[in-house]
Amino acid sequence: MAAFDPDPGNPAREPDGRLRPSVDRRLETPRAAGVAGLAFAVLFVASIVLLHNHPSSGSSATEIRDFYVRSGSGSGGVALVGVYLAPFSGIAFLWFIAVVRNLIGEREDRFFATVFLGSGLLFVAMLFAAAGVGGALLAAVRFEDEPVPSAETVVTIRSLAFGFLFVYAMRMAAVFMIVVSTIARRLGVFPRWLVAAGYIAALVLLLNVSYLEPLVLVFPAWVAAVSVVILTTRGA
Repeated sequence: MAAFDPDPGNPAREPDGRLRPSVDRRLETPRAAGVAGLAFAVLFVASIVLLHNHPSSGSSATEIRDFYVRSGSGSGGVALVGVYLAPFSGIAFLWFIAVVRNLIGEREDRFFATVFLGSGLLFVAMLFAAAGVGGALLAAVRFEDEPVPSAETVVTIRSLAFGFLFVYAMRMAAVFMIVVSTIARRLGVFPRWLVAAGYIAALVLLLNVSYLEPLVLVFPAWVAAVSVVILTTRGA
């Protein structure tokens, strides 16, 4: 007995009624993904600003205790919000990587693709490490009832978080900017001013040997500019 076909005239179905796999069916990039770079820039800057509220090296024991013990409205609560924002900025950056890779399309080169993905993923890993270290003492006191740390411990943890962010994350960000700018220059997908700005900003981050905090804002500003260019030229 022949198998019953509920829709014999439908070319998308097999004779037994099952759907045929379509070679033309594609998973298109969602339009909302275009704003991923802007979301990353906002979340990254907000996280860095909020985490900056940690006690400095010159803080007294009373100031340190107030920071870690006060709940809700104190500076410690504000910094804790920054800790929770950091993962969302990393997630948004992963979407931004996907948007740029989709822009490259089939013209992607394996050499540049390897450095592009590697530097982007390492940047996210170093960002998570910096935020995790920066919020470790605060989480330990707030959620695990650990004693308030000493001033020496606070300075050590703060220096470690700064090292992850300034020494490692920003270097990976610089490599990412160089690779994306090189790809964009060869394919002609970005304006010349954006390519030149990417190279200049990358060299500044790559060669910087200080903990000059405003330099951290260079990378999210560049990502935001790239996102704006992608959004404005997508229709064309």
